This record gives sequence, structure tokens and C-alpha cells, in this order.
Amino acid sequence: MKLSIIMPAYNERYTIRECVKRVFEAKLPDNVSRELIIVDDHSDDGTWKIIQNLAASYENVKILRQEVNQGKGMAIKRAVGEISGDIVLIQDSDLEYNPNDYCKLIKPILNGDADVVYGSRFSHSDVRRVLYFRHSLGNRFLTFLSNWFTDLNLTDIETCYKVFKASILKGLPIRSRRFGFEPEITAKVAKRNLRIFEVPISYFGRTYREGKKITWKDGLSAIWVILKFWLIDDLYKEEDKRLLFTISNTHHFNKWLASCLRPYLGDNVLEIGAGMGTMTLEFLPTDHYACSDIDPLHITTLKNMFMNRPNVDVLKLDIESRKEIRGLGRAYDTILCVNVLEHLHNDDQALENMYELLGKGGKLILVVPNCPYLYNSFDRGMGHIRRYKVKDIENLLGRCGFKIEYLKTLNKVGALGWFINGTLLKRTHFSKVQLKLYDCFVWFWKLIDPFLLWPGQSIVGVGEKVVDENLPDSSVS
Repeated sequence: MKLSIIMPAYNERYTIRECVKRVFEAKLPDNVSRELIIVDDHSDDGTWKIIQNLAASYENVKILRQEVNQGKGMAIKRAVGEISGDIVLIQDSDLEYNPNDYCKLIKPILNGDADVVYGSRFSHSDVRRVLYFRHSLGNRFLTFLSNWFTDLNLTDIETCYKVFKASILKGLPIRSRRFGFEPEITAKVAKRNLRIFEVPISYFGRTYREGKKITWKDGLSAIWVILKFWLIDDLYKEEDKRLLFTISNTHHFNKWLASCLRPYLGDNVLEIGAGMGTMTLEFLPTDHYACSDIDPLHITTLKNMFMNRPNVDVLKLDIESRKEIRGLGRAYDTILCVNVLEHLHNDDQALENMYELLGKGGKLILVVPNCPYLYNSFDRGMGHIRRYKVKDIENLLGRCGFKIEYLKTLNKVGALGWFINGTLLKRTHFSKVQLKLYDCFVWFWKLIDPFLLWPGQSIVGVGEKVVDENLPDSSVS
């Protein structure tokens, strides 16, 4: 394991040399190495020259310099692109925070309990310098306000010490230039449903005469940032994940789709491409439910969501790989594959693998996008390789050995919206207002769906595994 330490620096010539020394002297667990990435935010007091000398004196130090002063948030954003570690820790370049706290800060992540750890100055700690009451009151107010909108119970959102799994921080867009980074990143990890832990830390605050830079103006800015990222769902860098998150919030539509699929669901279910767990939540509880995905970020989300459910397994599974499906070692009575097949290069192989994972009489529940002529900017943004015709699915299921039990199209109003927005208007995403309005009237779309004359947005198919009595069952055992 490697710990990547990000150190933003601006006019810290009197402290940065000692701070770097303490960073490299801090004890880490035996199996953890470290790297330090220093970003000079265009200092004008000689800090950059000191940083260059430090890089020559220590191993595993990367140095970067901003062409203009942009603030702490932008310095961190620049450094994230350079990290090579598994865990990332933010370290200010002053001496307010003690690197001897590193071990306890990274422990919850090393133990597999946390995705994000905050070091709290206000929970019980061994040492804390007593300083500005009003400044402390402002910090507590901002923490209260952030907690109100995120529904977390943190004690200190403005702390410097924030630790992340590297894969998570790399996937989070950072927009705030200055100290708004703190409430922004808190709002985003809360909306992503990540496992957040807090540990007490030592704190040796400094006065404004000693170089403290944050002011009341940053406090006002933080209030705006808290409100902004409560309203805006800016949670992923990748366009497909942003679209998926937005669409996953159409809760009434998800219930409509689930009501169509639930009659075919058994008690031992494997979900392929569970993503953010949207449909998984609609089908639980069952005797045993395995939700799988290939994306590490989705795996993390699913583990967080179902960590305390003994009847739910989270699997990393490439359904196109025969080696991986043979490694599962069990057969299922239901396989659920909702809006996954269109992403796969080898959909035939994937369906053959699903057939093999089912026991005799098991059912495959399949949902795919309908109508190739509807393929547009939305499909490209979501990573769709293709859309299907009803006849395509009928042929695919038949070739792979399935007896078709149910096959129809669904959501004709959704097909109209997809065509207007993606094909005619060339949009790359639905607005939250559009989706909210659509979702509010799902009860009506459901009523009129059978009477509309054009095809639906999705194809819903159910295939049963039929095994020749004279041949051995090919299911995984």
C-alpha cells in the first residue's frame, strides 16, 4: 500500500521545511510507503525555492507550481492527477496539524471499514491549542449547516485532515477554488453514500500574525458552497456515471419497472451490472441476492449500501468471462440483467454465460433499450454500443438455449422524450426538472402505455433455461 500526501502551499517559507521533515518522520504501518506531492500556489515569498531544495533532499517528492494563485481547492485538484498511491491524505503546509496522527487517520481505511476519514479537531483529543472562540464558533456553525443538508453527524468539516481511497478522490470533480473545497467534498461524499469515519486529532492552531489565511469571507463563501452542492448533483467526472446517477433518481419509474419484473423473480438471484444498486433495492429482501458489477466505484457503492445485510453478496464479475463465471461455484434460479447487454461487445457470450449460471428451469430477466433508430447522444454518453429490436432479443435468447416466456416493449412516453432530447435537440443529458416531471406522472404513463401506437423505450424479456433430459445440466455447481 502507498499513502499519497497532498500538500498545498502558499507563502509558507517559515513553516514548510519543518512540515515536510515531520511528514517524512511520521510513523506509518510497516506495509505502507509514502509519497509527497507539494503544489506551490504561486507563492511570492521564496517558498517555491525552498520547495525545490526539499525535492532534491528527499526521495518520493513531486513538486508542482501553479502559474497564478488559484487557491487550495485548485491546488488539490492539480495534485490528484499526479498521485500514484492507494490512499490520499490532505496535509496543510503550516504546523497546525501533526503528521504523527497519520496512523490513526488511515487505520479505518486499511481495516476495510471506511472510504473517507476526517480528522476532527473538536472531538476528544490529547492536545489542542486554545485560540479564537469566534473562529471556532464559525467552524461549528458551518459544520452544523453542512450536516443539516447532508444528513451527516460530522463534528468538523473544515478540518485539513481528510483521507480518501485514491480511486474515490480521483473520480470526484473538484470545482471550488479556495477553502470551499471542504464543504464541497463533504457534500459529494455524502451524496455518494460513502462510508465516512471521524477520528480525533491533535491541533496546534496559529494566529493571523503567524500566517493564518482563512477569513470571514471564506466563511460566507462556504455557506454558498453548502447550498450549491446540496442543489447540484456533480458527483462523477465520467459522463456515463453522471447520466446513470441522474436517471437512477426516477424512483416511480423504477418501481413501475420492478413491478413488471418481480413476478418472475426467484429466491436465489444474481444481478448483472447492479451499478448504484437502484434496482437491487426494489427486489430485496430475498433468501439470497448477489449484486455484481465490473466498475470498482460501483463495487464500493454496493458494499457500502449492503454491508450489514447477510443475505446480500457483492461480487466483482465480468459476465463476458467464462473463467470468472466458473469461479462462482453456484447456480442461481434467477439472473437479472437490466440495461447491461447494450454495453457489452460480446453479448452472445454474456448470454451463454448467464445460461450456464442458471439452474434447470431458472429464469433470465432481461431489459435492454429498444429501437436502433433511437440511438443518439444519450446512448453515446452512457456508453451504449447498440440498441436492439424485439426480433434481435428473440433470436439471441433462442440461440443461447432459452425458452421465451415473456417479451414486450415498455415506456412509450420515455421513447418519445429520448427521441426529442437526444436525436432532435442533440442534448447529452436530461435536466433534473424534466426527469422530476416525468417521474411525477409515471402513474399516468403506465395507464396509457398499452394504448400508444409507437414502440416503447425498453424491451423486457424473460427466458427460461430448458435442459434436455437426456443431457447433463450445464449449470455451474
